[in-house]
Amino acid sequence: GGSATDFSLDNMRLYTLTQVRKNIVFEFNTEVRNTNQRTGANNSGGLTHDIFVLDARATLSIKGFDVWVGKFLPPSDRSNLNGPYFLNVYDFPVVQAYPAIAAGRDHGAMVFKEYGGGKFKWSYGIFEGRTIASNGDTNPDENDNFLHAARFTYNFWTPEPGYYTTSSYYGAKDVLALAFAFQHEEDGAGTGTTATTQGDFTGWNIDLLMEKKLSNGAVLNLEGAFYDYDTDDIADTTLIQGEGYLALASYLLPNKMGWGKLQPYIRYQHFDREIGGAAQGTRSVTEGGFNYIIDGHNAKIMAFYSGDKNGSNAATVDSFNIGMQFQLL
Repeated sequence: GGSATDFSLDNMRLYTLTQVRKNIVFEFNTEVRNTNQRTGANNSGGLTHDIFVLDARATLSIKGFDVWVGKFLPPSDRSNLNGPYFLNVYDFPVVQAYPAIAAGRDHGAMVFKEYGGGKFKWSYGIFEGRTIASNGDTNPDENDNFLHAARFTYNFWTPEPGYYTTSSYYGAKDVLALAFAFQHEEDGAGTGTTATTQGDFTGWNIDLLMEKKLSNGAVLNLEGAFYDYDTDDIADTTLIQGEGYLALASYLLPNKMGWGKLQPYIRYQHFDREIGGAAQGTRSVTEGGFNYIIDGHNAKIMAFYSGDKNGSNAATVDSFNIGMQFQLL
């Protein structure tokens, strides 16, 4: 019901990556973000923006292992390691619900290792996890346990080097990547410090990306992920318990149209949610549209329709969006 025609600056980032000396890299990123970022909220009352430190991490390369320390993305799913700008769509998936301080980040330390130039790679880290700062309720983890996070990726076709990921190479390489990610924090869920109001948080997911350049020059992209989140059936207003999945298909046309190439796509997401072991309904988001790829992820325009049914008996909220993304790397 109703309609909205709003303009929004969703976010803008400044990236800084510096090699301090041999085998030491420092990354410092900031973000200016609309506080109603990509939520579908009606912003007619005026926009407010926050600026904050997004990443601040140092990486030390020691005998083939990369040791990361600071604030950064913990090992998790491909969408989170893509970030909002290296997805194959405009909106970040709603089924991605790992805990974080902000924008998927946390404070901690991690070891990253890859073999065969990224044919197989793994990462494992320990992080601050749930604290009062990231949980509006009384912090359940009174013992200050670490959040453990790990990810394992195998590329059957072309290797994908590096820790960060992308969901489309636009024909630059053929990729078939399968990954498993896992996060766990003892007493990391709940609303208090007693045994009856706290539980362990455990989340895991499997994600798959297949991208193939066809003989006619077109690029077929298929992506899927399954998520499972468990809070020991303990209610937590900042965590979701349940299962979700997403499936996406896109097709980059082979011939240019003006500045770039057209890429039609469809994506479906579904989430079965619980709070305290009680069913809280489902959320299903169906979308389809066209990406106009001018310069890969550095310059693209996206137009899409989205139907969001947030609740088993809720009405579907329909929207049409046009978004633009530009990066200078």
